[in-house]
Amino acid sequence: MHSLQGQNVIIVGGTTGLGLSAAKKLVAAGANVVVTSRTQANVDAALAELGPQARGFAADAATPEAAERAVAMFDRLDALYHVAGGSGRSKGDGPLHELTDDGLDYTLDLNLKSVVLSNRAAVRKFIQQGTGGVILNMASVLGYSPSPKFFASHAYAAAKAGIIGFSKSIAAYYAPQNIRVNVIAPALVETPMSKRAATNDDIMTFIKTKQPLDGSRIGHPEDCDAAALMLLSPDSKFITGQVLAVDGGWSVSEGQINPVMS
Repeated sequence: MHSLQGQNVIIVGGTTGLGLSAAKKLVAAGANVVVTSRTQANVDAALAELGPQARGFAADAATPEAAERAVAMFDRLDALYHVAGGSGRSKGDGPLHELTDDGLDYTLDLNLKSVVLSNRAAVRKFIQQGTGGVILNMASVLGYSPSPKFFASHAYAAAKAGIIGFSKSIAAYYAPQNIRVNVIAPALVETPMSKRAATNDDIMTFIKTKQPLDGSRIGHPEDCDAAALMLLSPDSKFITGQVLAVDGGWSVSEGQINPVMS
C-alpha cells in the first residue's frame, strides 16, 4: 500500500468509472478526497459509497469556478487527479471531414479545457502553500496510438494528445517547485463512456487482439488504480513528466480486423 495516509486529494470526475474506483482505493489507503461530477445524483451516490473521508459537489469541470471551489475545500492540498472527460460523438465529433463546430467546441472543453482549469487551480494552491504537490491527468492511448476503423473521433484524439503535451510542459516548468505532473493513458475501459464500444460485437472482436493481456479483454476501472495510487503518492517523489499506458497491450499490438469489415 502506498503512503497516502492523511493525504488530501481532489478527483475531478470522481463519482463514476475510473474516478470512483480510484476514490475508493484512496479512501482505503487513508486519504481524504473531494470528488466532483456534473450531476448531483452521481455525487450523492459516490459519497454514500465512500463514507466520511469524502466530500463532493456537482459542477461543470470546464468552468473555472468548479476547479477553484474544489481546491478551496482543503486547507492543504496534496494531489489532484483529473479523470473527467468523455466522448463528443453525440455532439458532432468524428472523422475530421464530418466534425461539426459544436462537436469540436464541446469535445475540447470537456476533455482539454477542463484539465487546464483544474491544473491551474491546483498549481496556484501548491505555490501558495509552498509545499509542492502532485497532479495526475487522464489521457488516452488514442492521443498517440490511433485506431481509424472504430475510434475515429479526431477532436477527442486532439484533446488527449493535448493533455500529454500540456502535462509535460507544466511538469518541466514547475519541477523546481517540487510540483510533479504525470499522465495515465488507458485504452478501452468499461465505463459509462464506453457503452457504444462495449456493446458492439465487431469492436469487441477487435479488442481481443488489440488488448491481448489478461485474457484479451476490455479494461476494468480498477486496472488503473495501482498506477494512479503510485503516481499520486509521495512514493513517486522522483517521477514527473511521464505518460504511463495502462492499456492491456494496445500500444504494442497490431489488432486484427476481419477483411470483410474493411
